[in-house]
Amino acid sequence: MPASVDTSELPARPTGAAADLAAAHAAEHPLKLYGGWFCPFVQRAWIVLRERRVPHQYVEINPYRKDPDFLALNPRGLVPTLAVPVVGGSGSGNRTQRPLYESLVICEYLDDAYDNEAENGPSLLPADPYERARCRLWIDHVSNKIVPGFYRFIQHTPEKEYSIEEARDSFLGHIKTLVKEMPAGEGADGGKESGPWFLGDRFSLVDVVLAPWAKRLFLIDHYKPGGLGIPAEGQAGNGDDERVWARWRKWFDAIVARQSVRDTWSDDEQYIAAYRRYAEDTTQSEVAKATRKGEKLP
Repeated sequence: MPASVDTSELPARPTGAAADLAAAHAAEHPLKLYGGWFCPFVQRAWIVLRERRVPHQYVEINPYRKDPDFLALNPRGLVPTLAVPVVGGSGSGNRTQRPLYESLVICEYLDDAYDNEAENGPSLLPADPYERARCRLWIDHVSNKIVPGFYRFIQHTPEKEYSIEEARDSFLGHIKTLVKEMPAGEGADGGKESGPWFLGDRFSLVDVVLAPWAKRLFLIDHYKPGGLGIPAEGQAGNGDDERVWARWRKWFDAIVARQSVRDTWSDDEQYIAAYRRYAEDTTQSEVAKATRKGEKLP
């Protein structure tokens, strides 16, 4: 059974822009997103709902004190959980709610299921099979390299077997690897400058899956000695690194300004409170426990 986690310092509901969005989607609806406002994996799914303009109900739960009704839907008790209305068997036509979980599964389901471009906007994955597969490769890099690196960094304490410099260098190295896959800017033929996203002008699921942790990078500056460590403009030390970090800043500035990202964000001070135990490495969340053990994140 998951360890009890004290959430008494945290508001029970979203605040700021996220509170407005949750209130706008509080009415009963057959498609329900169960989430916790402070969870970055939930924010991934929430961003996709916003980007694809999907009607839904948002249901805030405390994932550490789970209601029996929620556990009946998803015995694993993890957020996000999407309750999807599906037609029952025997030709009855009745709809029952079936759960989906794992943030990437939910994101791809929503992108596939709500595919009317006139109503839902453009898909978050390219139509071309190669480009679609390539996006999935780099989604995997974000999920299995960058995200675990974030937790290894923020959970560093002086007692760890690795130094904070090692955690920082590894984390920033994973970011650089991703950034090098982004269009660099103006083409060799002098064409127009590329857009800010992973695919250039097109916003995609690669951008979505990293966005919640990009928004949380300020927590490393807040809590960790030496901060995040991304060099300021002109301070990267060599031309290649300068270009990489300039491209990162272009992407970062665009993602934190994206309306769907802003709409799903609570007030900054709430995240400072929520992540204090991560910074102290005392939280008993499933992600934190996996990070301590060097295991794959749940």
